[in-house]
Amino acid sequence: MPREDDQRTPAFKLFLAIMVGLILTIPLFSVWLLVYDRQTQQQEATNSITAGWGGPQTIAGPVIVIPYATTGSETVIENGQSVTRTLNLTRKLTVAPTTIALDTNLRPELRKRSIYEAVVFQAEIGGRAKFALPADLGHLAIAPGSLYLNRAELRFAVSDPRGLGQNPQVSVNGAPVTLQPGGGDGRGFMAPVDLTAIAGKPIDVAFSYTLRGNNTVALAPQAGETKWSVRSPWPNPSFGGDFLPQQSKVASNGFNATFEIGNLALGQPLFWSADTGGNVADNAAPPPVKPISAGASTPGAAPVASISLIQPVDLYSQVNRATKYGFLFIGFTFLALLMFDVIGGVRVSAVEYLLMGAALVLFFVLLLAFAEVIGFGPAYVLASLAIAGLNTAYSAAVLGNWRRAALIGALLIALYAVLYILLSLEAYSLLIGSLLLFAALAGVMYATRRIDWGARRSSGPSA
Repeated sequence: MPREDDQRTPAFKLFLAIMVGLILTIPLFSVWLLVYDRQTQQQEATNSITAGWGGPQTIAGPVIVIPYATTGSETVIENGQSVTRTLNLTRKLTVAPTTIALDTNLRPELRKRSIYEAVVFQAEIGGRAKFALPADLGHLAIAPGSLYLNRAELRFAVSDPRGLGQNPQVSVNGAPVTLQPGGGDGRGFMAPVDLTAIAGKPIDVAFSYTLRGNNTVALAPQAGETKWSVRSPWPNPSFGGDFLPQQSKVASNGFNATFEIGNLALGQPLFWSADTGGNVADNAAPPPVKPISAGASTPGAAPVASISLIQPVDLYSQVNRATKYGFLFIGFTFLALLMFDVIGGVRVSAVEYLLMGAALVLFFVLLLAFAEVIGFGPAYVLASLAIAGLNTAYSAAVLGNWRRAALIGALLIALYAVLYILLSLEAYSLLIGSLLLFAALAGVMYATRRIDWGARRSSGPSA
C-alpha cells in the first residue's frame, strides 16, 4: 500500500530503530529473571524429590580411635599467688590405615516430580583396610602403656547418615563386630573393639554397606595408600574435588574409574591425637569431613576425590546462554528493516519495529516453556519456526510484498541456525559470533556507502 512522503532523515530512522531496541531490553531482562526463577524452582523441586533419600555424600574411614592417659598443667591465681597444678587428662589417638582398597558400585536412578527430575543413586561400598598400631609413640608424647586398648573404637564417617542402608557388615580380623551410630565428626557409624589381644599384630578390617545419595559421591582419603575403584552405568560422570582418577573409561553404557592416593599427597600423618574436649594437640587431626557440592570440596574440609552424576543437557543454562544473544536477533532484524526503509524506500514505523522486536523476545519465553516439557532441541526448533513464521507474515504486510518478507524470514532462520551452532560449540562461540558481526557490519557499510544520512527524502514503495 502506498505511503505518504517520509520527511525523516536516514539518521533519524537509525536513531528510531536504536531507541526501540533499547526499550526492548526491558522485556529481554525480564526473560533473564524468568529463567533464573524457573531454575530456582527446579532446584527446590530437586531438593523436594531427594528429601529423605540422602544428599551429596562424602565418605571417610575407617579409622581406629584409642583413648589414652596423659598429664597436663594449668596455672591459676589463689590468694593473689600464681599456682601451677598437674592434671590427669584423657586424650584420643587416631590411627589411620596403612592401606585401604575400596570398591564402589553406583546405581543411578532418575526420579521425577511434575516436569522436574533429579538424579539419585545407591552406592554399594565394600573394602578392606589394614592397620598397624604404632610401636613407639614418643614423638606424640604418649607414654608406653597409657593406651586404653580395651576402649578403642572403629569409626566410619558419612556426611549424610540418612542415606545409610540396613545391616552394614564390618569384621575385625575375621570376627564380626556390633555397630552403633556415630562416626567421624558425629556422623556415620562405629564399633567398640577390644584391641588388647591383638596389640602389636596387624589389624585387618573388612566392611560393606550401602549408601543412598543424590548427584555426588566423594571420598575423603586418610590412609597411607588409598585405592578407590568406582563403576556405574551412568554415561555422564564429572570427576572433581582435589584428586582426579589415575585411570578412567567413559562410554555410552557407563564408566569406571580408579583413584590412587598416598598420604604424602594428603599432607597428613597416619597418627594424630586430640583431647576429649576437642582441643587439638600438637600433632593435629585433619580437617573434618563435610558434605560437598557437586564437583568441589568445601573450603577448610578434608581433601576429597569426587564423582558427580550430571545431566548431559542443563536446559536452564542453555536457555540462559541463548537469551544473551537476544540483542543479536533484535539488531540483525532491525538492521534488515532499516535497509528496506533507507534503501528500499519502504517506510517502517516505530510500532512495527516494536511489534517485531516483541516477537523476537517472545521466542526465548517459548523456548523456556517448551524445553521444560519436551527438551531443549525440539523446543528450539518449534519456537524458532513459530517466531520466524509470525514475523515473516507480519513483515509481508509491513514491507508491501512477500518477496521482501521472505528475506526477513530467511534472515531469522539463518540467525536461529547460527545461534544453535553457537550454543553447541562453546569453545568457538566467541569466534563465530565475532566473525558474524564483522560480516554484518561490512555488508551494512557497503550497502550504505552512498547514503546521505542527513538528507530528507521522499519515499514510497520501491519497484
